[in-house]
Amino acid sequence: MSEAENPARSGADHTVTVDDVRRLMGASTPHFALQLRGRIARLIQDLAPDHPARKLGEQEIARLTALGLSGEVRGTPHEPEIRPLPSVDEHAAAAAHADGGH
Repeated sequence: MSEAENPARSGADHTVTVDDVRRLMGASTPHFALQLRGRIARLIQDLAPDHPARKLGEQEIARLTALGLSGEVRGTPHEPEIRPLPSVDEHAAAAAHADGGH
């Protein structure tokens, strides 16, 4: 994903709206969360502290920061009788790496 801004949102004659922030939020994933965070920060940087788009943008920046740094958790909590995949279990990942990845 490019960090380039949409020309329609970056012109001096454009008033930033909540919808602009929502368009950038879209279907954010851990992989692109930090890039989206940067785009939203640039979009809202000149808005007043009480502007609705700035408030939403700041909330989204916090969510994207957490998502980008910690990843995404889905599904049910770990069940003791089912071994987690090595990619989500640091002990299993270390054992798999020590065993040559098998």
